[in-house]
Amino acid sequence: MLTLENFFNSEITLENERAKLTPLKKEDQVVLEGIAYEPQIWQWGMSDLKNSSDLAAYIDAALSEKQNRISYPFLIFDKKLNSTAGSTRFGSISIPNKRVEIGWTWYKPSLQRTGINKACKFLLLTFGFEALDLNRIELKTSSLNLKSQGAMLKIGAVKEGILRRHSINDSGKVRDTVYFSFIKEEWLEIKQRIFSEFCSK
Repeated sequence: MLTLENFFNSEITLENERAKLTPLKKEDQVVLEGIAYEPQIWQWGMSDLKNSSDLAAYIDAALSEKQNRISYPFLIFDKKLNSTAGSTRFGSISIPNKRVEIGWTWYKPSLQRTGINKACKFLLLTFGFEALDLNRIELKTSSLNLKSQGAMLKIGAVKEGILRRHSINDSGKVRDTVYFSFIKEEWLEIKQRIFSEFCSK
C-alpha cells in the first residue's frame, strides 16, 4: 500500500487527458533546457535560472530533497502539444503531520492560461488526498504575484494569510509570502465543483 512514508522510492506517474507528470530525473535537464531560461518564469519565484549550470544545480537540489524525503519533484509533459511543459513538486513534506506543499511549479510562458496548470493541480491534489491520505496541501506565492494568487483561488484554495518578510530569493530580495491551502474534509466538494471536467473522464 502506498503511503506518505514509502512513496519516495516509487516511480509515481500521474496522468490525465491533458498532462502527464513523471518523476524528475537528472537526464531531464536536456528537455528542460529549451524552456527554462525565460526571465518571466522566475519573476516571482525563489529561483532565477539563467544557464545550464543553474538548471543542473536546481535539479540536483530537487533530487537531494527527494533523497532526504522532503520533496518529490516531477517533470510536466503537455499531452495536447506533445512537448515538455515544465516542472512541479510535492515539497516541504511533513510525514508526521500528513502535510505537503504543491509548489516549485513553472511552465513555459506560452502555456499560461491554457489549462495545463489546472490539469496538473488536479492530478497532484487527487493523488495527495486520495492515494496518500493527506490532511492538508499547501500552496504559497509572493504577495506581489496577484496572477498566481488569483489562480489559486480559482481552483478552490483557501487564502490563509501573509507571512511578512518570509523569504529571501536567489537575487537577494526579501519577499512577503501568501499561504493558501486545501484540507481533506473539503476536497471532495472542491473536486466536484472545480475539477468536474476531469472527474467525468
